[in-house]
Amino acid sequence: MKQFWIEFKQRPLWRKICDILLVLFALAGAAIIGAWGLYQLGVTNNRGAVDKNYRYLMSVSEIEQMKEGNLTPEELDEMWATQLDRLASLAHRYPVNARLILQGAAVSDDPMLIDRMVAALSIYTDTVTSDQGPVVRQNAIPWMATPEWEALKEAITRDSALIREAGRLTGVEPRLIVGCLIGEQIRLFNSKREMYKKYLGPVKVLSVQSQFSYGVNGIKDFTAAAVEEHLKDPSSEYYMGPAYEHLLDYPEGANVVEERYKRLVDYGSHLYSYIYTGCILHQTMLQWRRAGYDISDRPDLLFTLFNVGFSQSVPKPDPMPGGSHIKVGDREYTFGAIGFDFYYSGELASVFPFCRNRFDAASFGTDVEAIQASMTDCNRPERGSEYRKDTVTSDLQPPTSDLDEEPDPFGVDHSRVRPVEHTAQ
Repeated sequence: MKQFWIEFKQRPLWRKICDILLVLFALAGAAIIGAWGLYQLGVTNNRGAVDKNYRYLMSVSEIEQMKEGNLTPEELDEMWATQLDRLASLAHRYPVNARLILQGAAVSDDPMLIDRMVAALSIYTDTVTSDQGPVVRQNAIPWMATPEWEALKEAITRDSALIREAGRLTGVEPRLIVGCLIGEQIRLFNSKREMYKKYLGPVKVLSVQSQFSYGVNGIKDFTAAAVEEHLKDPSSEYYMGPAYEHLLDYPEGANVVEERYKRLVDYGSHLYSYIYTGCILHQTMLQWRRAGYDISDRPDLLFTLFNVGFSQSVPKPDPMPGGSHIKVGDREYTFGAIGFDFYYSGELASVFPFCRNRFDAASFGTDVEAIQASMTDCNRPERGSEYRKDTVTSDLQPPTSDLDEEPDPFGVDHSRVRPVEHTAQ
């Protein structure tokens, strides 16, 4: 090494500069190749952790098993009276949450839903039956008591038509798709807080990722490819059935890798992001059901498994919810817990109500071409730019139309769509 340094000092200046540049380029190339290799091997995946409140999350699923059964009208009225009395007690200290829970149960016409929602809220409340202590005049769930959540709600509502359509096409309750969306958007906002605070607040739009993970739900390229393979393979434990086989077909002659990227990194229409999300949820649920474990009544687990990916979805009798850690303010959550909080909070229940069946059969015929036509001609960043610069692309353009007022952007006539029942299980 000493001899090398002596020889280096004796070289002319131009040769020293060339040698230094050569070393720098070699190091940069090694770093890029190394990052690509780690990404392809899945080393960069957040393997997540068990949520510290997992017992609370699991206990709600036990309440889920309580069914109304064949109750008489009188028995049903008595059940409503009991649950409303319990809710009135909650309202003494948490009026905002009591109102949201009542609205969610009323939209779904299910008194037992109040039990589940109150139990879910108990993670953040000292007691739900006491009227002692100061009145909490904001959402008792800390991350929902923020201006950012108010902005995110508006952005999600703007996409409600697309989310409901994705739910119909994939046979998944739209509220489950929204739970995944919220976990990812909250994670993004808090990882780049100042940048998203500057843009998300004023324009109230969803962030579209174009680095490593793609779209509004942060779906990796290899995960999207796996979803497509599962749709086509009847021998797969994730197979959704023949009705879904052509759901994600590509136009004839398309460059599949480039086309997949364009589907997910689409600022004008997030439909494909929601369809892939619905497929991941449905395929994972079927994997566990075929292994003898029904997790269709476990939103906390479904959100967790969406977050950690197919490779970590291992059916077992005692699964624990969790996922990647997300810090909001001075409190740390897991991806699964944030989705769970939203799901049972009653927030946005009028737009995304609780469904009788969280997973249902497909109800589409020749919609594939219409879905393909939904892609917009937007200014996407060049694919692969994540290996050259450290940026996160945001969907910063305000929406050009109100999807609930204008015709559906992918040509679906909603008046002919079979509605999903909105009475909770």
